[in-house]
Amino acid sequence: MDRRTFLQASLLGGLQAGAVLGVATGAMGMGLPVATASGFATGSRPTPGPYGLLDGRPPDANGLVLPEGFTARVVAEGGSPVRASDQPWPLFPDGKGTLPVDDGGWLLVCNHELFDFQTPSGPMGGASAIGFASDGSITGSWPVLTDSHSNSRGAITPWGTWLSCQEVHGEAGGDGDGLVWECDPLGDTPAVVRPVLGRRTHGSVVVDADGGYAYLTEAHRDGRLYRVSLAVAGDPLGGGGSDTDRMEALAVDPDGGVRWLSVLDPSGSFIPTRFQVAEGLVTPMGGGVALNDGVLVFTTGLDDRVHAVDLTAGHHSVIWDGSGRRGPAWGIGDLTVSGSGDLFVSEDRGDMEVVVVTPFGEVAPFCQMVGNEHRLSQVTGPCFDPSGTRMYVSSLRGRGEALVRDVVPDLDWGPGAEGRHVGVTYEISGPFRSTASPPVVTATTLEPAAITVVPTTSGGGSVLTTTTTGGTVSPSTTIATGSGADSAGGAKPEIGTVQPGGTDGATGSSPGGTGRLVVPAGLATVLLALGSAVVALRRRRNRGASGPGSEEPGPGEESGTVP
Repeated sequence: MDRRTFLQASLLGGLQAGAVLGVATGAMGMGLPVATASGFATGSRPTPGPYGLLDGRPPDANGLVLPEGFTARVVAEGGSPVRASDQPWPLFPDGKGTLPVDDGGWLLVCNHELFDFQTPSGPMGGASAIGFASDGSITGSWPVLTDSHSNSRGAITPWGTWLSCQEVHGEAGGDGDGLVWECDPLGDTPAVVRPVLGRRTHGSVVVDADGGYAYLTEAHRDGRLYRVSLAVAGDPLGGGGSDTDRMEALAVDPDGGVRWLSVLDPSGSFIPTRFQVAEGLVTPMGGGVALNDGVLVFTTGLDDRVHAVDLTAGHHSVIWDGSGRRGPAWGIGDLTVSGSGDLFVSEDRGDMEVVVVTPFGEVAPFCQMVGNEHRLSQVTGPCFDPSGTRMYVSSLRGRGEALVRDVVPDLDWGPGAEGRHVGVTYEISGPFRSTASPPVVTATTLEPAAITVVPTTSGGGSVLTTTTTGGTVSPSTTIATGSGADSAGGAKPEIGTVQPGGTDGATGSSPGGTGRLVVPAGLATVLLALGSAVVALRRRRNRGASGPGSEEPGPGEESGTVP
């Protein structure tokens, strides 16, 4: 499918669930009405997803539970040398990205999240790289950023560098710098600070060269989403923090329309940038951010939401709401986009899962890390190799062989098993699909009921109203898996051309109730026709059914509140 139709496809998937189930898929937000794009906000229930259920699947030797057909290997372990190298992998691997090289191989670049307060003798965070040959074998490893700290997430730029975000921002000379560093993935030239991207508690960043902006999240409970215009020529991220005409913050109107507010002092030297844009959308603990064919997606960790901004249409929506610890995705942190347009969301807390969110409204666990090896850890930095056939992901404090104190003497967690939670990075291989296929929703028995689909208008937009009287409907869903992609098969390689692209509450309605799904006016006719077709199909099936044979759908969990 055309991945720029992510929101529209999700909306159609939401109607299939909403109209057939009689579930209201409405607008909700943090003091702000937000029309959801897919009905994820409350009405959706866990599905097998495109890769099947993990239930009953045994963990592998590393404590990873994976779908059938997928395998994982360790590519790096904190404190231990990386294969084909004498370079020990630093502690606590976090955000990651990949880029191709001229010999058919690729590089994996990874941040390491060690905070200043953990290492009083000096900063020991930064970023490292691992080289891979075209057959997937490891060719070496090297540092790309040293003498830094709190390096959480980041992004590969379209011109082939790595942006490393510092998550901690304190007073000058205190416990943080709040900077973004631009790094040479080969480690041949020193990293440089990019003041134009601002100084704050950075969540993550993504660069849209075609649109001419870098987008940044803010890892603060009152954070904002920012964009910074790229320089026209020469050095895209050049310029100082005093540039007053390049940074803006996202604001969202009640109808979901977006505006961009000027940030007069991007450096935040006197007033933090979030306080300079009081009207901006509050994004509590902004995390991972990615761009997918004109749709910007990002996470907010305090309310466990995944947001989408259609940059062409200028519209914001919430495509997943896990507030109140609503599964299958809660405690979320980072995300990435696959070649099929599926989102893979990792959990900082929660159940230690990577959860897939498809363009058609399916939400399901893809991978889970279990056992004492991952106790008190986080799932961090999911990303795909350039071919889209391998996923890299880390257990931030996964257990390894080395002792934490042997790598960082300031950080003594003891000589036992608890002292070996150094962080481990994995490669997951298997039949990742190259295109997204919609789930096949089959008709089920409908008890006698009067069902009407009535189009109305509200505030200039279109509102689709479904009314059910008596009876209940229970869906039966068969998932179409789609076709998987074929797998592609220490000196530092030459970096090739970077391909820009994918990587880097409603309330339940009881019988007799009315549900509302707010949709763009242009889709109203399509949605009405789809709803009518579903109703007609179910009526025909009902006349030929031998008995009721349906079950009440389970109630959704209540949405929580932002602390």
